[in-house]
Amino acid sequence: MSNRGILVAALLAGLAGVVAGLVINGPGPLLGSEPGQRAIQTLAAAGAPAPPEGLEVAGRGDAIPRLELPGLDGDAVALPDGSGRPLLINYWASWCAPCIEEMPELDRYADTQGEDGVQVVGIALDDPDAVRRFLEQVPVGYRILLDQPGPADTSVQLGNPAGVLPYTVLVDAAGVMRRQKIGPFKHGEIDSWVDL
Repeated sequence: MSNRGILVAALLAGLAGVVAGLVINGPGPLLGSEPGQRAIQTLAAAGAPAPPEGLEVAGRGDAIPRLELPGLDGDAVALPDGSGRPLLINYWASWCAPCIEEMPELDRYADTQGEDGVQVVGIALDDPDAVRRFLEQVPVGYRILLDQPGPADTSVQLGNPAGVLPYTVLVDAAGVMRRQKIGPFKHGEIDSWVDL
């Protein structure tokens, strides 16, 4: 067998292993691993339209652009906010079942952080009235900001060109993006994921 034939056979065997693993275990292990997250983000970005010309887009290891969005009360909030605290920014929508599934975990984590820990901020890519109605039924203790989904929304600026939800980024105290995650957090996962 030629070298090319061996390479093709090895690639097919590897692909068969991945497919078998997904069939047997579901996508959870893939979504939960760092290499899996990078592969998913690469695939999502490959199928996404290019961001609008001139839009500043941050990636892992980059300082995030200054974002300014309205809170639920309509007042503008800047991120990073200058507090010197790390940020966990979670993008969600009231119609997104996986987003809703992870909200209790985000709320639990935010509650453990106190005044000096990681600041959790949810950014709803949704209709503001729908968000307010939803939060009346499912209140959370962390700050919620509002944005409109689209090709230049703040999730795109933070490395989510495909607009996949839920989408979470971890920003260190210096304003540098350290991690990205597509998909919901499971119980206890945030504690190990946030390791600055």
